[in-house]
Amino acid sequence: MASEQKEKLIRFYKGTEGEETVIKLVDLAENVLRTQKFRISGFLDPFGQEIAETVAANYGNIRVDFAGGYQGAERARAIFIHEDFAGTPTGFGIDCIEAKWNGQFARLSHRDVLGALMGQGIERDTIGDLLVTNDSVKIICEEKMADFLLTNLDKIGAVGVVCERSDLSTIAPKEERCKEIRATVASLRVDSIAAAGFGSSRSKAAADIAADKLKINWQPTKSASQNVKEGDILSMRGRGRLEVAEVRGTTKKGRTVVVLKRYL
Repeated sequence: MASEQKEKLIRFYKGTEGEETVIKLVDLAENVLRTQKFRISGFLDPFGQEIAETVAANYGNIRVDFAGGYQGAERARAIFIHEDFAGTPTGFGIDCIEAKWNGQFARLSHRDVLGALMGQGIERDTIGDLLVTNDSVKIICEEKMADFLLTNLDKIGAVGVVCERSDLSTIAPKEERCKEIRATVASLRVDSIAAAGFGSSRSKAAADIAADKLKINWQPTKSASQNVKEGDILSMRGRGRLEVAEVRGTTKKGRTVVVLKRYL
């Protein structure tokens, strides 16, 4: 039965960005079924977390929880727990390293930090959110990665950094600012919705889609003519996220009334 579920799930995500993730997650789930204990994944983006929920729902006797080191974290680890497991998992194995530099002479971005980490040969799923300020970055990571970063991360690009452990409890909960947008669109095509939500023309939205800058529910957008529905999340590289909060029917002229939430 378990192998049937594994094949079904892998087949469902085959050829998508989720294929590699679902393979790792079903292996964890089947290990939990065999041992009747628990297993923890690497850090997952929101799409990966959605896959983890799907995996848990397709295997009996397993539940899934998430943690990313602080409230509101975007990237989080999943823990699959067998319902007959009598113990209590001690935690999610998450640590935090803070790298500091002289902010008077250098400005580093999220991309700079991620590039430096990948340049060290670090796997992306061992790293959670990167919280960048003018002169520091808090790197959420797996516990086993923390000592490696303390020893090896001394530069981000050409900028020297000093690393030290940081307490996760000092990270403030993430407060997302949200702007509500009420609009009428010609249709629920993704280029129409993206143009209305991100404040651009449909031709610009179509160009961004062609350049693979826009995702729907963290999956690649197939084409500018792909339709969206209520509850869908559009994420634009460099522009943030957009939620299709409500679809309110049509006007007398046949246009569709939507309520969008733009997360800033």
